[in-house]
Amino acid sequence: MSSKNGADTEMSDADAAGARRPPVTVNKPIPYTFDLGNLLCNDSNPLPDSHDEESLSATARDCAQVLINQLLSTCPITSTSDGVLLQLPAPETPLPREKPVPQPKPPTKWELFAAKKGIKDKKRDGKLVYDEATGEWVPKWGYKGKNKDMDDQWLVEVDEKKEAKTGEADNPRLTHRKERVERVKRNERKQRANESRIRKKGA
Repeated sequence: MSSKNGADTEMSDADAAGARRPPVTVNKPIPYTFDLGNLLCNDSNPLPDSHDEESLSATARDCAQVLINQLLSTCPITSTSDGVLLQLPAPETPLPREKPVPQPKPPTKWELFAAKKGIKDKKRDGKLVYDEATGEWVPKWGYKGKNKDMDDQWLVEVDEKKEAKTGEADNPRLTHRKERVERVKRNERKQRANESRIRKKGA
């Protein structure tokens, strides 16, 4: 007897839950319009007279339901190893941007010169170069770079003509290091000049 009453109770609870569940189909006097690319559902029907929380939630629920119905009935659905995917169409409603559209950067002085002379960029072959003396690949520049080989040479050739012309002892190690530092400073000055020129054009 008790078992039968328990079954009746479970059935009545399920029926009550089914009765409380909103319907899947939603019918309104004015049809909904959609922009599926933006997951947008437009409801032109007037809101209920009672603008309480329950009525507004029911209206929002109806919009979500018809949007899901429209997606499942019109968009292609594919099953992949990552799960079930639904392909959206292209958006139709233009959305405002938070920030302005990025403007293309003006060309640098070198880019203008290269375009005028028809100079094309060389293919970059990486940051390593083969050192025949050691039989290893070493960096072109930076820490233990190939451009610092002169600094570590224990024997260097002295330029006698230069020494005779200047009257001073020639030190190729110091000269090479000084030229390298000057090249770095010259490149930094050109970079700052380019940045200043770009800022003035953008102002």
